[in-house]
Amino acid sequence: MTNTIPTDVVFRRWKDNGDVIALFPEIPSDYDGYFCRSYEHVGQHGGADFYGVVSATAPVAPQDYERLAKELTVIGYQVRTVKRASRQMHEKRIATARAMGR
Repeated sequence: MTNTIPTDVVFRRWKDNGDVIALFPEIPSDYDGYFCRSYEHVGQHGGADFYGVVSATAPVAPQDYERLAKELTVIGYQVRTVKRASRQMHEKRIATARAMGR
């Protein structure tokens, strides 16, 4: 995967085990756009309920997500870190998903 367009990424840390997860609020992982794409060191790409993950995680400092951000860059993402996903990001994910489902 090579992405020349910056991809907005929200990094969070799981409260139970401290692992870092990357959430892609604009990229759908289902045809309804309910789930966004996510990425972790273990398991790598998957779908995630954005709001569910945010409620089960805590904000993470740049030095704590640096390794995961580098891993994303190596596999082709142009990471643009954001602290929060905007309503427009969620709407874009839903619109993209609906267009894919046609």
